[in-house]
Amino acid sequence: MIHSSTFWKQHFQHNLTLQRVDWTVPPAIGPEEKGRVLYSLKAWQLGETSDGRHLLAAARRHAVRTGDPVYVEAVQEFIREEQKHGANLGRYIDAIGERRARSDWGDTLFRKVRYFNRSMELWTITVIIVESAAQVFYQALHDATRCPLLRSICTDILLDEAHHIKFQNERMWTIFQRKGFYWKALSLLLYSVLFFGILHAVWYGHRKAFRAGGVGRAEFMRRMYYKFFTTVKFLHRAPEVPRFVLAGA
Repeated sequence: MIHSSTFWKQHFQHNLTLQRVDWTVPPAIGPEEKGRVLYSLKAWQLGETSDGRHLLAAARRHAVRTGDPVYVEAVQEFIREEQKHGANLGRYIDAIGERRARSDWGDTLFRKVRYFNRSMELWTITVIIVESAAQVFYQALHDATRCPLLRSICTDILLDEAHHIKFQNERMWTIFQRKGFYWKALSLLLYSVLFFGILHAVWYGHRKAFRAGGVGRAEFMRRMYYKFFTTVKFLHRAPEVPRFVLAGA
């Protein structure tokens, strides 16, 4: 089923009220574990702290074209949830006596690319791919440590990410259905190129942490291809669409 923007707005608002991380538990990560995951932990924390202004600008233009003003509010709540992840990871980094990263090559590259991106379609497919990689990463990070606090932070993020991908897949579906046959084919080619680039950038930037969590290169690629083709398959489905969605409500 394709849910309305109002549904997603309310979902994110409610989800932000849930407190799944027990901050009374002190961090307990050893130097060996820290050495394997600290770089990636800092890099992903930095990436979760974006203010999302370029995404919101694209969402506003898209909302005007589709007559769906509530979509902007849903995206705002989505961004707030991502910022919650960044805040929790940052708080953990502070708690273990480390400094937060101020820059990272992957984050810098992504920020430069999105600065020029005005397309809601490109935003959405990019977020789907990055969120899919985040699912694999946070599961690996969870499995790479025995620190209860860090594991609970990862679990909280993983629960959120599942809904993030559903939210983005549904929006991607609505965008994709507006295309003709040939534009759909060209779009799938573009999505695949983006997927290939992001896939390898994430692996080579964070392979040490993935391996620490038991995810080798072949397994990372397998999981990512499964997630990507699940999205592609979803785009070609004819799910039950409530009337108020078709009406642009």
